[in-house]
Amino acid sequence: MRIYSLLLCMVVLLMSCVPPTKFNSLQTEALSCEEDRERLNMENERLNVEIREIRSRLNTLEARLNQIGKDTLKWKNELGELHSQYNQLNKDYQDLMEANQALIKGSGNEIRRLMDDLQEAQKDMQQKETELQKLSSDLETRRKNLEQMQSELNSRNERLAELEKVLNEQESMVAELKLKVSNALLGFENQGLTVTQKNGKVYVSLDEKLLFKSGSTTVDPNGITALRNLARVLEQNPDIDIMIEGHTDDVPVISGSVYKDNWDLSVLRATAVVRILLEGSDIDPIRITTAGRSQYQPVDPVNTAEARQKNRRTEIILSPKLDELYKLIEGS
Repeated sequence: MRIYSLLLCMVVLLMSCVPPTKFNSLQTEALSCEEDRERLNMENERLNVEIREIRSRLNTLEARLNQIGKDTLKWKNELGELHSQYNQLNKDYQDLMEANQALIKGSGNEIRRLMDDLQEAQKDMQQKETELQKLSSDLETRRKNLEQMQSELNSRNERLAELEKVLNEQESMVAELKLKVSNALLGFENQGLTVTQKNGKVYVSLDEKLLFKSGSTTVDPNGITALRNLARVLEQNPDIDIMIEGHTDDVPVISGSVYKDNWDLSVLRATAVVRILLEGSDIDPIRITTAGRSQYQPVDPVNTAEARQKNRRTEIILSPKLDELYKLIEGS
C-alpha cells in the first residue's frame, strides 16, 4: 500500500513536470509494478501456507523419530535381556549335556537302577492318575448331588415362603375376625364372656351364668342375644369353621336327673348353642362341629367353688379353613 501511494505521488509530481507521453509510459509501468506486487503477495501467501504445512509435517516426523528412538532403545534393552536369557539357557544346556555325558559314562547298574526308578515312578504316576480319575468322578457325582439338593432346597424355600404367606393371611384373618367378634359381643364381656386369640384361632368362652342355669340345657335370653349377635358375624365370614364345646365341672350330676352324667350334660349344652346359632341365620350347618368335653378339660384344676364355676362353660372355637395350606403341605 505504501508503494502504491509513493507511486501515486511520483505520478502527480511527474505530471507537473513531464510530457504526457512520458507520463502515460510511467503510469503504465506503475500499474505493471502494482500487478507484480499483487502477484508477489499472493505467491508469498502461498509459500507461507506451504511453509506451515512443511513445518507441521516436520513436527510429525520429529515426533515419530523420537518415538522410533524410544522404541529402538526399548528393543535394544529387550534384545539384551534375550541375549542374557539365551546365554543362561545355553549354560543350562551345557550343564545338562555334561550331566548326560556323566550319566552315560556311569556304570550299567546305575543306569538299570535309574530305569527301575523310572518304571516305578511311571507305575506310581499311573496309580495316581487312576485315583485322580476316580476322585474326579466322585467329585462330579457330588456336584450333581449338590445341585439336586440346592434345587430341592430352593423349591422348599419357595414352598416355605408360600406357607408363610398363607399363614400370615390366616393370622390377619383371625385377628380381623377377633375384632369383629369382640365388637359384636362388646356388651357381654363383663357378664361372663371372653374373646381371645391363640394358636391361629378365636376362642369365645361363655360362662354358665350367661347361658344356662345350674343343671339346665336351656339357654337364658341374655345368652340367646349374645349368640345371635355372634351368628351375624359368622354369617359374614363363611370361610370360618365353628367348633362348639360344652364343659362341666367335676361334680357328678344329681342321681335321678334327666342327664346320665357330665358327658351327657356337656353334649346337650353344646347342641343347644348350635340350634340358637342356626335359628334364623344363613350359617351352613356343615361348618359346625359340636363336642362334649365333660369335666376333663378344666381351665382351673383347683378344687374350689370358684374354680368349678370357671370350668362350667361353653367354648365356641372359630378356625379359618386351611384348605389352601393343606394343599401346599401335600404338594411339598
